[in-house]
Amino acid sequence: MSERSSPEHKQSCKKRMAELRDEVLFAQPQLSHRGECPICCLPVPLDAAKSHMMACCSKHICSGCNYKNHMREMEQRLQPKCPFGRKPAPKSQAEADQDNLKRVNANDPFAIAEMGKCCRDAGDYEGAVKYFKKAAELGNVNAHHELAVFYDTGMFYHKGGGVVEKNHKKFVYHLEEASIGGHALARCDLGGVEKMKGNTERMMKHYMIAAKQGDPPALDVVKVGYSMGHVSKEDLASTLREHQAAVDATKSPQREEAEKYLEFASKEAA
Repeated sequence: MSERSSPEHKQSCKKRMAELRDEVLFAQPQLSHRGECPICCLPVPLDAAKSHMMACCSKHICSGCNYKNHMREMEQRLQPKCPFGRKPAPKSQAEADQDNLKRVNANDPFAIAEMGKCCRDAGDYEGAVKYFKKAAELGNVNAHHELAVFYDTGMFYHKGGGVVEKNHKKFVYHLEEASIGGHALARCDLGGVEKMKGNTERMMKHYMIAAKQGDPPALDVVKVGYSMGHVSKEDLASTLREHQAAVDATKSPQREEAEKYLEFASKEAA
């Protein structure tokens, strides 16, 4: 038996592969999976309600840039257009769906993932899985998280026997891919997986990474971890600093204006 085919060598290779995977998995992402607004170039907040994907170009525009563009169009009585691509805004949901379909046909991973969400919400789970798989193959981070949900539950929707079988290995794989791509919620889900295994140290590492991305629930878990002796004082301090820095990086005067405007509009509507 050659040295390379010996059980000891195989075990050593397996251990090294796991170490290399962990180096990638536990690296702090530079940005969340939402990336930067293509107009103001500031990080897009983790809160999905504070940005909007344009159907014509699949760009996620922050609430501040959307607000400023909307105000400019109202003041100058201009036709509503996409703040990024300048294409006239769709006049109906049917037009918006048609725009998104064009992006799907162009192999845009964001549009494909959005189509997966539409299928999921409409109850077409087979179509949803198909689109999410394609979007994930093209590098869409959110699609990985969506697939993780499917594999975790074995299709808890289970109409007609379900679409995918429950598969813990695939569930963890897609969570890891989403986490590496900066998906804070997927990172917290991974923390939950490690908690179930009793791996407290790995669990807290995941929550600290998510907290440093600006995720409030993850920060709460880190604080509890500190009170229970699972997180050091130094780690808590660095997590608090980086959490605040991540939150501050998503702020701007026009985003604050947009938030105030939306608050006022919602009160007027009520």
